[in-house]
Amino acid sequence: MEKVGVAVNSKNQESKATSTITIKGFMSLLMKSVDENGDGSKRVISLGMGDPTLTTYFPISNVAEKAVAEALQSHRFRGYAPTAGLPQARIAIAEYLSRDLPYQLSSDDVYITCGCTQAIDVSVAMLARPGANIILPRPGFPLYELSASFRGVEVRHYDLLPEKGWEVDLDAVEALADQNTVALVIINPGNPCGNVYSYHHLEKIAETAKRVGTIVIADEVYGHLAFAGKPFVPMGVFGSIVPVLTLGSFSKRWIVPGWRLGWFVTNDPSGTFRNPKVDERFKKYFDLLGGPATFIQAAVPQIIEHTEKVFFKKTIDNLRHVADICCKELKDIPYIICPYKPEGSMAMMVKLNLSLLEDISDDIDFCFKLAKEESVIILPDPVALVEGLKRVKSFCERHARKWSMTTE
Repeated sequence: MEKVGVAVNSKNQESKATSTITIKGFMSLLMKSVDENGDGSKRVISLGMGDPTLTTYFPISNVAEKAVAEALQSHRFRGYAPTAGLPQARIAIAEYLSRDLPYQLSSDDVYITCGCTQAIDVSVAMLARPGANIILPRPGFPLYELSASFRGVEVRHYDLLPEKGWEVDLDAVEALADQNTVALVIINPGNPCGNVYSYHHLEKIAETAKRVGTIVIADEVYGHLAFAGKPFVPMGVFGSIVPVLTLGSFSKRWIVPGWRLGWFVTNDPSGTFRNPKVDERFKKYFDLLGGPATFIQAAVPQIIEHTEKVFFKKTIDNLRHVADICCKELKDIPYIICPYKPEGSMAMMVKLNLSLLEDISDDIDFCFKLAKEESVIILPDPVALVEGLKRVKSFCERHARKWSMTTE
């Protein structure tokens, strides 16, 4: 898999590390640990970054490459794009997303962003107000907390339930929500848990959000990257039940995270977001932002229309293969438990059994010592993945409590 996350227990208790550090920030700290403490005898293997371009195992689509090159070489897209995005790109994204919906999106529903990262920040900024709170998943993606902290929005966490395939704890959501709750965030396919929500569970999420009087922010940056037989269902399918803000990008499905092509989409057939004041707020806020390069946006219609299904199938097959490798290798590491085999995205969550390890205080301590001693940072290709997990096993055995070694 692309990312392996660790938790001290199934509820991923807050660690001593700040909750507002980003994954990139934490990775930088781990790399610093390798640089300062490593002896250079082992190549660094990163199992922790959501960048599929770090290995040739996930190639780019020739169609995407050609479309961008043609747009650039045409010399027609050297100027600024409209702040909400090029019209032709917005139309193409609206049509692409509408394929999976029971209603048709219009280009006015689509705002183009610099990757899903900017879409996350836009969604939080648009909803921020004095006293507001936002309900986030735990485990989750830390950028939401970081953005909320900058906007003065209170963060409340609901737990994902590993025994139920990392489903949302809907009872907890109802208990957490109040009149100041501005949104419920879900991530599907899951990051970092690798789960894929069923149609039925998503419908229950929509009904719960409606009942507590809030909207849903659906982070679908890994949309369609489902490989275990359970189909990806966009949250926008339930837009008639509750308004949905869908966040997504080209980054993962097209293997081009560096192109920074994302979107912020209003899935709202009932028209809640079409309120003139809300619409004006969206437009004015996007006037403050800079979107992706104009020539990248210009390539979007060609990329969406002409990318062949075989390209997507190859990515899915490769993800399934590395997920199988992860699960197989982890079975040989008794100190680490995989509570749920990943079904999608490029990540998985595992549980540390600290009772079997000595001089390891928590998951943060584990990650830093692993980086220092084994130069492994918890998207390699399958060969590096196997080697990386074997080093994890060696590390665990080196730190195993003596009685646990004798009882295995």
